[in-house]
Amino acid sequence: MTTLEEPAAPTGLRIDIPGFRGELVAPGDPGYDDARSVYNGAIDRHPRIIARCVDTADVMAAVTLARTRGLTIAVRGGGHNAGGLGVWDDAVVVDLSAMHSVHVDPAERLVRVEGGAVWADVDHATHPFGLAVPSGWVSSTGVGGLTLGGGIGYLARQFGLTIDCLLAADLVLADGTLVTADADRHPDLFWALRGGGGNFGVVTSFVFRGQPVRDVVAGPMMFDIKRTGEVLRAYDRLLAETPDTLSGWFGFFEVPPAEDFPAELHRRTVAAIMWCYNGPAADVPALLAPMRALEPLLDGVGEMPWPALQSIFDPLLPAGMQWYWRTDFVDELTDDAIAIHVDYGSRLPTPLSTMHLYPVDGAAQRVGADETAYAHRQARYAQVIVGVDPDPANLEPMTEWARAYHDALHPHSAGGGYVNMMMDDEGPDRVRASYRENFERLIDVKRRYDPDNAFHVNQNLSPDEAVR
Repeated sequence: MTTLEEPAAPTGLRIDIPGFRGELVAPGDPGYDDARSVYNGAIDRHPRIIARCVDTADVMAAVTLARTRGLTIAVRGGGHNAGGLGVWDDAVVVDLSAMHSVHVDPAERLVRVEGGAVWADVDHATHPFGLAVPSGWVSSTGVGGLTLGGGIGYLARQFGLTIDCLLAADLVLADGTLVTADADRHPDLFWALRGGGGNFGVVTSFVFRGQPVRDVVAGPMMFDIKRTGEVLRAYDRLLAETPDTLSGWFGFFEVPPAEDFPAELHRRTVAAIMWCYNGPAADVPALLAPMRALEPLLDGVGEMPWPALQSIFDPLLPAGMQWYWRTDFVDELTDDAIAIHVDYGSRLPTPLSTMHLYPVDGAAQRVGADETAYAHRQARYAQVIVGVDPDPANLEPMTEWARAYHDALHPHSAGGGYVNMMMDDEGPDRVRASYRENFERLIDVKRRYDPDNAFHVNQNLSPDEAVR
């Protein structure tokens, strides 16, 4: 029989969770430290209990138990959140990682995904049918977390954000009941789920519309760091003029000493673009000619299967690294902003630290700002600055670099930030700014579906928030 430590009992007495079929892991149990670890190795939190759910009934039981006992609830899907919000001190962690099945209906292009899946699970299931669901850039990212925050990735210009392909979601509410939210059932909740994060319940499954993607033309171009300004301007012009089928993010990159890269580039900091084109390979030479005219130091663009692109950075960024993030949305790349990028991008504090600009124009912009909770539909780019390193000793200096870089750039931004890339120390004003005119409507939905703020371990939309 599965049991849970009684929080009010200092003697460590344990109580039953009727019907719970999964595994409960508590402090002192074998595997507790592994169970509480998340992607960001800088996060070191100690939950009261980790409820490894195997089905929706387990999720309902865990939520009900936590509410009955007055315990904090944290929800873990892929465990990939920037701020490590899938775990919390003294909380009940509703761990969905064992719930990762994916079912594909190729005739209808429907993809049903359980809440604990990662994007590698989805790509594995959809690729044989020539389908993909727009996602991010690393295949170990959790489907649930990325989707609920919006879902920015390589396919955003062509097919929109992940939420723009979301058709329905099953979720367990704070009272332990299960509902389905879609365009017809709980439409206000469905609106809020598309960008509002984990504020409204535990999503146990998603239904997406798959998009036609099989092989893509993709890969990196690397340029001398001294040419950052002209590369950024050319990149910005090119995306404004080319079809939505072409995308690619810009970033700074210290070339690792790996066989995949020429020896003369090893340990050199470069300005890089990671391209992705979902269309005929014959189109690519003409499309990328303006960038190739800038004489890249390396041109690694070629045909590859979509899952290969999605997983290409997985070995470079394994779980357990130290991370610190800062994010903004950007409407335009001004000369002053580019000068700041040149300054900070040329002095990365650690080999893996970086800044990325992700295009979110094209199809992502053609959805109205009030059609989903994700509000920054006017933005051309989502921008993230990250300090990354395996050594905890480097966390402080790379955090200081990321904050200083962000502080210098923020006046040139659109305000707010991409909630999936926000840390838990940024405060409620940043959350409000991220949702812009949608904020008050989100608070209204929160008050109706989670009036006691049971789900507050997130970029929180407090039901007690005063309307301004």
